Amino acid sequence: MKPVLVWFKRDLRVDDHEALTHALLEGPVLPVYVVEPGYWANDYTSGRQWQFVRESIAALDSELTGLGQPLWTAVGDVVEVLERLHSRFGFQVMHSHQETGPDWTFQRDRAVKAWCESRDIQWIEHKQHGVIRGLSDRARWAQQWGAVMDAPRLARPAALPLVARPPKPAVDVVAHVSIADERLVGSQPGGSVEAETLLNSFLQTRGERYRGGMSSPNTAETVCSRLSPHFALGTISVRTAWQESQAQRARFQSEKSAEAKRWSASLKSFGSRLHWHCHFIQKLETEPRIEFEEVHRGFIGFRPIEETRLDWLERFEQGQLGWPFVDACLRCLAQTGWLNFRMRAMLVAVASYHLWINWRETAHVLGRWFTDFEAGIHFSQIQMQSGVTGINANRVYAPIKQSMDQDPDGRFIKRWVPELEAVPVAWIHTPWRMPVSMQHQCGCLIGRDYPEPVGDPVQMAREARERLTNWISTHDLSGEAQRVLKQHGSRLRQARPRYGKKANSPQLSLDV
Repeated sequence: MKPVLVWFKRDLRVDDHEALTHALLEGPVLPVYVVEPGYWANDYTSGRQWQFVRESIAALDSELTGLGQPLWTAVGDVVEVLERLHSRFGFQVMHSHQETGPDWTFQRDRAVKAWCESRDIQWIEHKQHGVIRGLSDRARWAQQWGAVMDAPRLARPAALPLVARPPKPAVDVVAHVSIADERLVGSQPGGSVEAETLLNSFLQTRGERYRGGMSSPNTAETVCSRLSPHFALGTISVRTAWQESQAQRARFQSEKSAEAKRWSASLKSFGSRLHWHCHFIQKLETEPRIEFEEVHRGFIGFRPIEETRLDWLERFEQGQLGWPFVDACLRCLAQTGWLNFRMRAMLVAVASYHLWINWRETAHVLGRWFTDFEAGIHFSQIQMQSGVTGINANRVYAPIKQSMDQDPDGRFIKRWVPELEAVPVAWIHTPWRMPVSMQHQCGCLIGRDYPEPVGDPVQMAREARERLTNWISTHDLSGEAQRVLKQHGSRLRQARPRYGKKANSPQLSLDV
């Protein structure tokens, strides 16, 4: 009997796995993963991401081997690998999950589809989570997302019949892939077991103060679920996290204690973010061009890439802007591969408004730094925080205010910017204002031990606001805003376009 091939892509698990479950109904399964060098040559990929993938491949192989059939792992072009496997096994059916990735994976999938058609192979793609292929607008998207999330989870297979053992174990194959390792501080390990451990610890202990603690990087490191890289690689399904978190929330809602109220509010917020996860990926699925071009076409040319100051971009990449809290966030992300959402938004806003860096430049820098890089969320959020979507409020984060609000005692700053370790708390947020005598006293001369600020953040924000106001006043944006709203706007609440006669002024305000 010919085997049925299951192509693992960004779904490295065996629990709640649509493709694997359906393939087993048709015959013995040959599980395959292909490491694609072409993908790892992109501007948004990195060694830290590969380390997470490599560990997750090894974990998946261990699980599949325990079920009876090890993972067939290869390095190269997917079509060439499939051709070799087809020559050997003669499979006529292939299952996989749908993938909403960057243009590179989209073009790869087109090539795979053409190959399948040329070999008369049936390629069946299954829904991975709440993203809907072929969607024209968002009229019923939320209800359809809810139906997917509430559907019964699929159990892991009891066993997999052995089709054939691979020529080399997966760990040996991936060990020789020439993608440079990155030495990170506290990098997250990959694999389904780690994902399940994180989810359990979040639901049992860490998540109680999630709602109040996720904004500050000091507390977010612990209270956030830290599941984002696992969702990006599919080592755990979004549906699993949704159902288990909502079941836990239901238990707390029946109680009246302060602890139960905190838990209930936190798990509600967590559930909203699971919804947003798919909401933002849906944008790229519906309109793939947003990887390269502004969502709102009326903002094409608003922040020309040729106006990007390369010296400022370099200081951004090095965490040497001279604004301590921003530098601390940049260095934390660069050295760990993770940062909480609010601080990610601040970094994009600082790059886009204060430094006037084109969002595509920022997208590549941060994309490489994020271990949890997820193309749909990444490009959608970069544009949203850059103010070019036309349906979201434009927020210019005030670096000094954020510093005082989120790190009042400078603990986070001193952890990641050790040059400022001896600076008194009174000056930690604005060390350039510190008297020279104090600079000598604490051994930190501004301009020598720590850079002068790249500029006055208040003045730079003011200039950015003027540029935005001038652009809005001299361009007709309302028609395109209506199109973007229909195609991408959330339907959880009544949304309005940001520009035109029906736009209300608070939505145009800048958070300075």
